[in-house]
Amino acid sequence: MRMTALLLAVVCSTAAIAQDRPAAPAAPAAKPAAQAKPKAAPAKPRAPQSIAGRLHACLEIDDATKERLNCYDAVIAPAPKPKPPAVKGVMDCRAFKEEDERLGCFNGFVEKLPKLPQ
Repeated sequence: MRMTALLLAVVCSTAAIAQDRPAAPAAPAAKPAAQAKPKAAPAKPRAPQSIAGRLHACLEIDDATKERLNCYDAVIAPAPKPKPPAVKGVMDCRAFKEEDERLGCFNGFVEKLPKLPQ
């Protein structure tokens, strides 16, 4: 009986001591998660790519679709001109006002670009 009383006293005193201790400081509030934005091209977790690499990623989208053109336009922003200059490189494709012409121009250059190692 003495042993039980002694054990009970030790347990109660330990609980009382633990309650008297100051509480640990509260952890800082976690930041809310940022919302993901939809992308025109299929999202793949990779390191940042060059312009050529991002243009090659647009080739994975169905040909002659608005989605592929939107992908190209996300990489190289369109800057339509009334009289576009002669096309010498992929950057000149952004000068076309007509979407079909711009898409054809991009497709012609991007398909000729060498595939970069990843």
